Amino acid sequence: MIATGLDQLVASDFAKLRGKRIGVVCNQATIDVNADHILDLLLPLHRSGFLTIVAVFGPEHGLYGHTQDNMIEWEGLPDSRTGLVIHSLYGNHRKPTPEMLTGVELLVADIPDIGSRYYTFVWTICHCMEACSELGIPMLLLDRPNPIGGTQVEGPVLDMVYSSFVGLYSVPTRHGLTAGEVLRYVNARYLSGRAELEIVEVQGWHRDQYFDTLDYPWAMSSPNMPTVETAVVYPGGCLLEATNLSEGRGTTRPFETFGAPFLDGWKLAEDLNGLGLEGVKFRPIQFEPTFNKHAKKLCEGCFVHVTDRLTFRPVLTYIAILQACIRQTGLVDSSKVERPSMFEAASAETQLNGFSWKQPPYEYVHDRMPIDILAGNDWLRNVIESQTSLAEITGRMERESQEFAGFREQARLYEE
Repeated sequence: MIATGLDQLVASDFAKLRGKRIGVVCNQATIDVNADHILDLLLPLHRSGFLTIVAVFGPEHGLYGHTQDNMIEWEGLPDSRTGLVIHSLYGNHRKPTPEMLTGVELLVADIPDIGSRYYTFVWTICHCMEACSELGIPMLLLDRPNPIGGTQVEGPVLDMVYSSFVGLYSVPTRHGLTAGEVLRYVNARYLSGRAELEIVEVQGWHRDQYFDTLDYPWAMSSPNMPTVETAVVYPGGCLLEATNLSEGRGTTRPFETFGAPFLDGWKLAEDLNGLGLEGVKFRPIQFEPTFNKHAKKLCEGCFVHVTDRLTFRPVLTYIAILQACIRQTGLVDSSKVERPSMFEAASAETQLNGFSWKQPPYEYVHDRMPIDILAGNDWLRNVIESQTSLAEITGRMERESQEFAGFREQARLYEE
């Protein structure tokens, strides 16, 4: 059985925190092996005077995951149950301000990541590390396994010109690192080691292990990350957020499900299965999302069945999906379509009869295309539109990932 950083802190009777005034960065999935939440473990110690919880910081979706959809801001408030001060790090401030950290002697961070560059939680922790380095506050990172393993790396490496909250620093789309390893890399490469960072490493985890092979409770790290299978496809599936396709939000299997009212799911499945992509099978489906894009509209598309995780390449697979959708419907220039009001935005995609790219803004970026923000470059959009061969796209992604390999090796904490 593995022991996460939190488990080891519990086993040591929280010795590292004795007498400290701490801040805690966490969310609803910050649980130990007994499925107990970090705040419920710390509250008795806070009330007894063993330590003092000065403030709690929550990421996107809220401290307890109450914002169902993506890109919904929330406000921090005093928590009526615990009496603790809760600060939102998804809204006006994605990086803690000096005022938020007033009185904090040690910042303890533990938010489960899912191994994909788009996922904002690891960048929330990086922003916290930046703030701590500027204020001279030490940081304790309680590490966890990468739920989709730590051996496979895929996708373009982010060009820092496209740095955003869905990719703050240069890593591949599927980076194959734990949160602790990402912070170690960022501290060394971008902060010149200025952050006083201590990482409590996971014990008993090997890089080739997926989370559902571990004897450990799974908690949804965000509302649309219900299973490990979701996390497996997410490094590619999140690209659909930058389109007018439903990425399955509003269904029970987001990112594995995709489609739109203007697609023929059966023809799409035939096209995609004919590509011979490894480790995946496409099954035609119909579905009606309950919210988000095309809410309450009948959509056709496919369900993505991963048949072999070791050969499945999620980024390449969803690039192939985007190309297939363009082949079926053509590419609609949505920038020339009359923009809806904010009240119509949720259903605006149904006004188009073919595939289109989402227009800005996206994740606080107003001057660049959402697909470029997610890809971390502008070349991926161009090769998708031009139907560049998957072999050529794969070669370019592999070259970029290989250029990152040295940084990844220096950041590694765990053996294969």
